[in-house]
Amino acid sequence: MQQSHRHPFPAASGAQGGESVTSDRDPAVEQEDYRDLLSAQMQAFLELQRGQLHEVSGDAAELVDAIAQLAEGGKRLRALLSYWGWRGAGGAPLADEVVQAGVAIELFQAAALIHDDIIDRSATRRGKPSVHRRFELNHAARGWALDPVHYGQAAAILSGDMCLSFCEEVFAGIAVPNAASSAARRIFNRMRTEVMAGQYLDVLEEVAGPGRPAKQAVERAMQILRYKSAKYSTEHPLCLGGALAGADAGLTASYSAFGLPLGEAFQIRDDVLGVFGDPATTGKPAGDDLREGKRTVLVGLALNRATPAERDFLQERLGSPDLDDDDVMSLRGIIDGCGALSEAETMIARLSADAYRALDLMPVDGTVAKALRALADRAVQRSA
Repeated sequence: MQQSHRHPFPAASGAQGGESVTSDRDPAVEQEDYRDLLSAQMQAFLELQRGQLHEVSGDAAELVDAIAQLAEGGKRLRALLSYWGWRGAGGAPLADEVVQAGVAIELFQAAALIHDDIIDRSATRRGKPSVHRRFELNHAARGWALDPVHYGQAAAILSGDMCLSFCEEVFAGIAVPNAASSAARRIFNRMRTEVMAGQYLDVLEEVAGPGRPAKQAVERAMQILRYKSAKYSTEHPLCLGGALAGADAGLTASYSAFGLPLGEAFQIRDDVLGVFGDPATTGKPAGDDLREGKRTVLVGLALNRATPAERDFLQERLGSPDLDDDDVMSLRGIIDGCGALSEAETMIARLSADAYRALDLMPVDGTVAKALRALADRAVQRSA
């Protein structure tokens, strides 16, 4: 009989998934314990991969080093939602299955960020050089031949592809009953496909958007937001954790009713921070989304509300390679002055209220509800 493959991760706690467990644990303490286990398993997995790449070549291990540095940071929102989705469906606290699921989700997130930064030409991520920029700087520092920019992008694409491969490897190693595995697999597969489609729609809108009707800009931006970010940031991780623990259709539907509006509010907040955020807090230059030409919900609202002259200026300068600080200030002034910023905040508040109402109706115990409320608060009230 063929033995099933399990990753050499440290044991999470001896707890087994699928048990119906009630607990009076402090959710904040439980969540920190989960984060610690997640970090330990991520480190163990990447160290294993680094060792395997050293057998190929010491040079190739730099791909894993870049992934490891990126994966160290972040809010872990997606993994934490998968954890509480698991717990809400009766999964045991700190079980190995849901820790591995969190590692897989975080590796997918890292892959998406690597590729997204290449597409957006972003030089920084979380206050550090983005992965393609890291490789570019290494090239320049070592005095290598040919184009450092091309090398940086090529190496980062390979790092992102490797990270995608890693996330699949980790997810495939999760041991749960067949029915739960099949349900979780469908969510995991759909999540990855939707993100790629949403990313393409985002790229397409940057080049085709100026020629499309401005009245539909918000609708198009919401479609991009939903599939590129919102569903995979909140809804899918929550449902995936639930599926691994055997959640029924009713609970899964309640997870979606909470997760989708929360994800949309989260991403609109991100759009606001991409224009008006403090670089010291966000880790990205001021007005970075404007320089990248992102046609976000915030920009769509401005195109609908601005005067014709302001709309022409916004269309002309958005994404311009020579956009300077004065232009950024002018574009910010248009977005704020026409009421687009205020309307975006209203949308965030409305979507947040929808999410909180769904949470109040969710059939989960008080520990899980409290944890999900805290995550929701952090998602929509953040400054970075």
